[in-house]
Amino acid sequence: MLQQQIHLSFREGSSDKVYQVTLEEKENGFLVNFAFGRRGAALNTGSKTSSPVDLPSAQKIFDKLVKEKKGKGYTEDESGKPNYSNSDKEDTGIRCQLLNPIEEEEVNAFLNDDNYIAQQKEDGNRMGVVKRQQKLIVVNRKGQSIGFSDTLKPLLEIKGDFALDGESINDKLHVFDILELNGEDLRLLPFEKRFEILVDFVNKNDGHDCLVLVETAIGREQKKALYDNLLKVNAEGIVFKDRRSKYTPGRPASGGTQRKFKFCETASFVVDSVNLKRSVMLSLVDANGKLAEAGNVTIPPNYSVPEKGDIVEVKYLYAFPESGSIYQPVYLGKRTDVEKEECSTSQLKYKKPL
Repeated sequence: MLQQQIHLSFREGSSDKVYQVTLEEKENGFLVNFAFGRRGAALNTGSKTSSPVDLPSAQKIFDKLVKEKKGKGYTEDESGKPNYSNSDKEDTGIRCQLLNPIEEEEVNAFLNDDNYIAQQKEDGNRMGVVKRQQKLIVVNRKGQSIGFSDTLKPLLEIKGDFALDGESINDKLHVFDILELNGEDLRLLPFEKRFEILVDFVNKNDGHDCLVLVETAIGREQKKALYDNLLKVNAEGIVFKDRRSKYTPGRPASGGTQRKFKFCETASFVVDSVNLKRSVMLSLVDANGKLAEAGNVTIPPNYSVPEKGDIVEVKYLYAFPESGSIYQPVYLGKRTDVEKEECSTSQLKYKKPL
């Protein structure tokens, strides 16, 4: 017998998702179940209770899950307009453009297409930096304000207001786009023009060591040279951006004017436990919403050991379909811009059968 149910929505850019939570009676106890996915499509289902629990426990689980989803922008309003009022992080109103991947066999077409500009794909945390009225705001890829290190404070010395998009690597902002400058919204300009403005902005402020321009190539020869060099230095990958495209928040359902290709597989994992000798056990969220083991990874000496529950990024060759464990993992560091529910088994690329 159904006791309680809530329907939540989230709509942003081309993303239009729903999340349903139910509390229902079952075998002298209560279950908390959920369903999620794109609006109008078949939903994925799961349960937060592997077996019936008493009503107070079920209600606590139900309320916690609903609060968690609302904290990530979901709302009971069918419009799905993001609402972060229940989050500890303040919504800045700024939204990132997210990229869809391409396969290796598609790379040459983008390298040879003069309509596309290439940039190095960095392996840091997505970060936007906004300066308005002598105040510095740093946002994650969800548009929520986050803390930042003192190394970015020199950006306050730059004259005028601005909004930059980039990635945080070793306490530096590696910038690849500019969205606002001195009160002007640049998002509707072609990427080629935005990049010209960005280059001029960085050159005028090259005395700030915390600001780094992402390596960029225009033209077939330069793009191929960049691609070959990134492969040589074991970089994470390459990004292709249509020079004519405006900045569009969110991730397209498919395709898009900005695409990415990773040279190796990477995924975000939840630290399940800390082992001896500087290693941690990794887990991923399976289709039922439960944590499933995904192997272990050694933490290099130049990184601090993460704690249980932290989200970390790991590079690997492939995953074994039988166990879900990853092969030859390499630790890349913590992620502060990824939520636990995004650390799903659907990220994995499995070893192809012989």
